[in-house]
Amino acid sequence: MSGSVWLPPGSRPDTLPGIPRQRTPSWAQPDPVDELAVRLEDFIAAAVHPDEIAALLESDGLSDDQIRERYGVKNSFALAETLYERVERRYPEPDGPLHDPWRIGLLGCLLRGLVFALPGLAYVLGAPLFTGPGDFGLPAGTVPLLAGALCGWTWNQGLAHRAYAWLGLGDRTAARRALLLGAPAGALLGSLVALAFAGGAAPAVVAFAAGQSCYLAAATVLLVMGRERFLLAALAPMAMGAVLSLADPLPEAVSLALLLGSLAAVAALAVREVAPALKEPGEGGWTAGLVALLPFGGFGTTPAHRRPAGPRLTGSLPYALFGLATGVLVLYAALGDVLAGETDSAVAAPAAVALTLSMGPAEWLLYRFRSDSLAGLRSSSTPQDFWRTTVLTVAQCLAAYLAALLALSLTASLLWPQSPVPGGVRLAGLLLLGVVLWTGLLLQSFGAVTGATAVCCAAALVQTLLIATRTGDPHTAGLAVYGAAAVVQAVLVCALLGRATAHR
Repeated sequence: MSGSVWLPPGSRPDTLPGIPRQRTPSWAQPDPVDELAVRLEDFIAAAVHPDEIAALLESDGLSDDQIRERYGVKNSFALAETLYERVERRYPEPDGPLHDPWRIGLLGCLLRGLVFALPGLAYVLGAPLFTGPGDFGLPAGTVPLLAGALCGWTWNQGLAHRAYAWLGLGDRTAARRALLLGAPAGALLGSLVALAFAGGAAPAVVAFAAGQSCYLAAATVLLVMGRERFLLAALAPMAMGAVLSLADPLPEAVSLALLLGSLAAVAALAVREVAPALKEPGEGGWTAGLVALLPFGGFGTTPAHRRPAGPRLTGSLPYALFGLATGVLVLYAALGDVLAGETDSAVAAPAAVALTLSMGPAEWLLYRFRSDSLAGLRSSSTPQDFWRTTVLTVAQCLAAYLAALLALSLTASLLWPQSPVPGGVRLAGLLLLGVVLWTGLLLQSFGAVTGATAVCCAAALVQTLLIATRTGDPHTAGLAVYGAAAVVQAVLVCALLGRATAHR
């Protein structure tokens, strides 16, 4: 065994005789499907469905005949399913920071909440104008003002949705034209409603209600077009005058000048905002504004095959009814003391102020919920995990909103002259109403406005019937109505928003 290797004659000592290569059996050859899985591993691991892999195979030029010959399967879809099963799912994280379209600054939302609340100071300056007999136990001039306000809230909520729908389609001109015709129509309608409910109120009250309707219409234009800072600047002189008048009443002429000045400034800014709709070219000229308000666009201006489908007019109706229902619920919360027979109505005023100011944090928390839901979609691996994440996020955002509402209510009660700290029943009713409002806005932001509108309208109708028939104490009745509506809407939120498809 230790001898040298025998070499045939003529061979060199540094070479070895050739050894015949043995043929590898077919069963020992590597599986071509495994080789393909290794080559496409990164793509296959990140695929969410076998059809993605089939599309890649077809894009590489593999025909069904080639797949049957090389891989022994029927077609590209069968091969894709085999590859999908052999490679473990592994979804890579995107490079760089994740894009979050729902992240928004808190300051801007707080600014909008302040803009919502500042117009209430106009009633401080206009208080000397409210003369005449009172109705339903309310102070003089309250009924026409409330009627005009409810009409304005209803109309402008629907108009705002209409304009936002056009903005969502990328047609800013159509949005301006809808506001150009819709805002004056809403102001006129609110003024007529206030006049119809004026009764024996003084003409100054009717004039103030007409100014209120004009302000609501002009402010809707500025808020829809994102001009909150302009609106705040226009309201600043009136707000400062109202604050000064709380310490020392201003002369009536000065108060009237501040009211008319702020109203004229807001109206001028609104006209300036929609004026480009008159200058920008568009089919139909002046009729384009009417076209923007029609359900399916205009006729005879653009060929049917080129005319983009506009938002349906009936699509704005649920939003208008939602504005009416929530307005009624808020008014009942603010007038609960008067409706209960208490002569001091100042107790209810801090609740209305707190609810108005809380709309700023409420809007920010709606964005926060959308942002956290997006993170939940990335981190959840099963539908049950996502549902639990969504419910937890709703609970956290709702708790934060209720904490802000409670803090605002207690602060307003401490700062409001001659206003005691609200009791347990009053605070519980206010917080439950906050649940109804925030969950309703949450459903509305996801397009589930029909359910929220139905619940809020039913709650407003039930509370109206209870008050009209004088069934029970208004505070207790309100607590029961708000509690029932809050439970129903909480169930709707958990059922609808716990599905991943609702967050597309």
